[in-house]
Parts: sequence; structure tokens; C-alpha cells
Amino acid sequence: MKIRQLTPTDAENYRNIRLEALKNKPEAFSSSYEEEVEYSVEKYRSRFNNDHTYTFGAFEGENLVGTVTLICETKKKIRHRATIVAMYVKPDQRKLGVGKTLMTMAINKAKELEKIEQIYLAVTVGNEPAKRLYTSLGFVTYGVDRKGLKIDGTYFDEELMVLMF
Repeated sequence: MKIRQLTPTDAENYRNIRLEALKNKPEAFSSSYEEEVEYSVEKYRSRFNNDHTYTFGAFEGENLVGTVTLICETKKKIRHRATIVAMYVKPDQRKLGVGKTLMTMAINKAKELEKIEQIYLAVTVGNEPAKRLYTSLGFVTYGVDRKGLKIDGTYFDEELMVLMF
């Protein structure tokens, strides 16, 4: 298993795993498959070309099997904050430490940046494996976004978590 920051050359592989994640676990993401399937590889490539977003990928050989993205805030008053989004590990790679390693890479990147003091994320209420992972890394719940997501008329609450360092 190799974990590294993704670059523009990884855009096609990233698009494939991203669409899989959105299709298989729609309640885990604020984006939808229907929206992102329309995105070109170029749109994903551009995500890897800015100085405030860091996407990490876990590779099994040449296959991208997990991803996580750290987005650092750019506005002056909230530059001390970052958010974790787009966390996904392929089902056959779960319970092998891939998610924990990806999250640790993102957290370490935030700490390396020095200006970041806290990292936020949201996890769908009921997604206990993800919540256990985040809690094991020091994240604590600070609120619940009731009816935070609506998919085909069904609402999902999101637990809001933060890691401060």
C-alpha cells in the first residue's frame, strides 16, 4: 500500500473512484453522482492545481483504492481552519488501516502547514465505522446538522466533528 498526494496526472483515476463513491454511498457525500458524472477529467485535474487543497490517495499497485481531501480556508479570519472531505475507501480495502492512514496523512499535512489549528468534518449519523475512525484520531462531536442531506425525499442528519491541535 502506497499513500501519496495526488497530482493532475491522477485526475482520471480520481474521477473513477469519486464516481464509485458517490454512486455506492450517496448519503456520505454532499455532492451527487448525477452532478459529478457531468464533470470532465479536466475539472478534477484543476482540483489538484491549487495551493489550499490537498488530496491524498491510497494505491494498491496502480489502483487507486482510497482518497481523502484536506481543504484549507483562505479567508483571513478563518485561515486557521481546514475541512476534511471526500473520504472514501473501496469496500474490499476497508478494515485494513487504509482509512486511518489516509486521515493521518491529511492531519499531518494540516499540522505541517502550521497556520491550521483545527480540522472539521461531517459524518452521516449512523455511519459508525467512519465515526469510530474519526474519534480514534481525536475528533470530537460539536453538533448535529439535522436533515443536513436530502436524497430522493429522504433526510440524513450529519454529525459535525472537529479536531483541535
